[in-house]
Amino acid sequence: MTDTVSATIRSILAEHARLGIDVATLSDSDDLYGAGMTSHASVTVMLACEDEWDIEFPQHLLKKSTFASVDAIATALAELDVTDETVRSAG
Repeated sequence: MTDTVSATIRSILAEHARLGIDVATLSDSDDLYGAGMTSHASVTVMLACEDEWDIEFPQHLLKKSTFASVDAIATALAELDVTDETVRSAG
């Protein structure tokens, strides 16, 4: 797998977040809710992440702030051992 975690998150966001703007125009720290993502769409993003990396977000990560930006999602994934390095070694 050659995609970085951040690139894969962006792909998931493009498909599931229902943003009002192109995800490519956002920085990793931009507020996804401010860009138009709804709470319902964030659940869809969470499920897509779980499917992509075969993980399950634990209860303590099931909060709005976990999905507020690409950086926040990547931080949560890193807590679950999903990083560029672990993804490359698994691919």
